[in-house]
Amino acid sequence: MILEEKNTLLINQKTIKELVGMKDINEIVHKTFVGFGEGTVINPTKLTLDLGETGGYPPYEGFMNAMPAYIGWQDIAGLKWVGGFLGERKEAGLPYITAMILLLNPHLGTFTAALDGAYITNMRTGSQTANALRYLVKKPSISIGMYGAGMQASTNILAISDLFDISELIIWNHRRSTADKLAEDVKDLVKGTIRVVEDPKEASQADVLITVTPAQEPIVKADWLQPGTIIFPLGSFQEIEDELILKADKIIVDHVEQALHRGALKHLNKQGKVTEENIFATLGDLAAEKTSAGDLSKDITICIPIGTGAMDVAIAGEVHKRALEKGLGEHFDFVE
Repeated sequence: MILEEKNTLLINQKTIKELVGMKDINEIVHKTFVGFGEGTVINPTKLTLDLGETGGYPPYEGFMNAMPAYIGWQDIAGLKWVGGFLGERKEAGLPYITAMILLLNPHLGTFTAALDGAYITNMRTGSQTANALRYLVKKPSISIGMYGAGMQASTNILAISDLFDISELIIWNHRRSTADKLAEDVKDLVKGTIRVVEDPKEASQADVLITVTPAQEPIVKADWLQPGTIIFPLGSFQEIEDELILKADKIIVDHVEQALHRGALKHLNKQGKVTEENIFATLGDLAAEKTSAGDLSKDITICIPIGTGAMDVAIAGEVHKRALEKGLGEHFDFVE
């Protein structure tokens, strides 16, 4: 970091898109996973402010997460303040995700940058899946069964296509028209065939299954999966059957504490059926080569990169560095 820098650089989404693409983000996410494994990344569990997402008070159908982190390989700290809103935000035609990232010089405690966080959030979410596959899959080509057809489905395909050839993409979505649009949007990223299916079971016949839906009831059934399948339940609710989780040969996560208290594992952890002892490894362990996932060809593997602020902060740190080099963004002094 530049110790003399006292003001704050404001960086909007347009500038961020000019400075980093998915190939950049995949490498930044990989380096940050390595940092997790080596212990040089500090990432507390995210804190959630419920603004009515669960139907309680206040009635705004939204939530916000506070996600701080320190990135050792960049020597920066930061916080992402991110959430999702339906209700009035949706009626206003605004995207579901809203986010800002603040960067901190840890030497001086000065705020060096404030950035849009929505684009980085969407891109790094896809990159987490792609990098997990980098550590789990030993072949250059994979088939994907995609459940859901929104922004996160698109960025997952974009990120994976940067690291692998996609031999087949099978898309299921509760609304067929949205699935058809996704198929059209990503056709140039898929080297093989793309199929949109009406029966969710058909999408389960792929090497890798990715669920990015708001479903609160299981979509993917335990008896559908064949040995060798890797499944990423990325939604915030319950997209896969409990039986599938309980019979999995390996469970791999990015952040143990978060993964046990959010998403697919949450209520099984509350019941005492899935605990830290059931976690085979973290993605940081795999990235830093502290352990290996081994041969997964006969296993059912569940991988849950629930999402960490460290990824956002690391990407924002690289954006900040490049913006300074190119003279982009707007400097603002909050003190004077």
